[in-house]
Amino acid sequence: MNFTEFGFDARLMDGIDASNYQQATPIQEKVIPHILAGKDVLAFAQTGTGKTAAFLLPIINQLLVKGSHPGSINAMVIVPTRELAIQISQHLEGLSYFTNVSSIAVYGGGDGNNFVQEKKAVSSGADIVVCTPGKMMAHIKMGYVKLQHLQYLILDEADRMLDMGFYDDIMFIIKHLPQKRQNLLFSATMPHNIKKMAQSILHHPVEVSISMSKPPEKIVQKAFMVYDAQKIAAVLHILRDYKYKFVLIFCSSKQSVKQLTRELKRNKISAGEIHSDLEQQQREEVLGQFRSGRLPVLVATDILSRGIDIDSIELVINFDVPHDGEDYVHRIGRTARAEADGTAITLINPKEQRKFTAIEKLLNKSIDKQKLPESLGEQPEYNPYSKPKPSGKRIFFKR
Repeated sequence: MNFTEFGFDARLMDGIDASNYQQATPIQEKVIPHILAGKDVLAFAQTGTGKTAAFLLPIINQLLVKGSHPGSINAMVIVPTRELAIQISQHLEGLSYFTNVSSIAVYGGGDGNNFVQEKKAVSSGADIVVCTPGKMMAHIKMGYVKLQHLQYLILDEADRMLDMGFYDDIMFIIKHLPQKRQNLLFSATMPHNIKKMAQSILHHPVEVSISMSKPPEKIVQKAFMVYDAQKIAAVLHILRDYKYKFVLIFCSSKQSVKQLTRELKRNKISAGEIHSDLEQQQREEVLGQFRSGRLPVLVATDILSRGIDIDSIELVINFDVPHDGEDYVHRIGRTARAEADGTAITLINPKEQRKFTAIEKLLNKSIDKQKLPESLGEQPEYNPYSKPKPSGKRIFFKR
């Protein structure tokens, strides 16, 4: 379906054309007509399906066609992380460039100047506010947030927000909103608590589900069996063997992120890192360098598994096996976006084998296990039902 078929306002179509959008994705094709019709929507879609534009486009269009209330927030998008808030805000700025729709991102981690700007925007009104729950709740408690004419509420990555303990914050915000509004809830998974939340927020919603819990088929998935002492050497081997421009490496802890980034730099590989110890400005600078190609390798914790939208990522490496299948899908979903090809490689130590087997069962797919070079030493066998053997010989690096 072409975007011209939705009947969008001409000013919005200019932004769509400038963003080089042509054919709607399945989630956009199914969701946009319902939003334009004023219906509440409960949508389940995996990462990389185009769901951000699926709610931004019709909301921008409705504000243009039906008008907004000056001096009030007209639409609120609530997201789990500051990275996702920034990403959606940037996406919003591009799509609304040729319109008079105003927007602001409200999230934690900024300095005093950011807070002053946020306070000014939420007190004087903005058409669309993209926010994290805790920061918006803090502003509301101070009594100056203008919500009396809010028309649209969007909860994005709702399952992630519940996992992060934001349920009470979200319900606090909702209690301060007008009862008459259009509600949209987007989630990658549909556990019982999401259904329960939907029942308390949405009014006779239309349910849409797109390709749940399965990564795109075009992602080439591979794995290496390794001992812990071989992991960094295995990453160096992969990076040297693979002709890359953009590589994203996920680690399960910030300590692993720091150690791996250090070793990459010592081996003359230009790499940046993102984890919770960095200030927001530092994170944004690193992300900017990665997006521009100045940093070909980015090492991060799961803070970026759903909070980065860069179409050019060619390779995702899981330094550790993710905690569950959904995390695996979200991690590797950072590659093979926008019709591009991509590769995902996971390093599996003996203790992680059962966890990886559970992921394979969820995907209903056996991931190809690759051989390490002999120079890295003997690698463990893939036998998830045996007891793990002691770690192999330690690998030393040239400094």
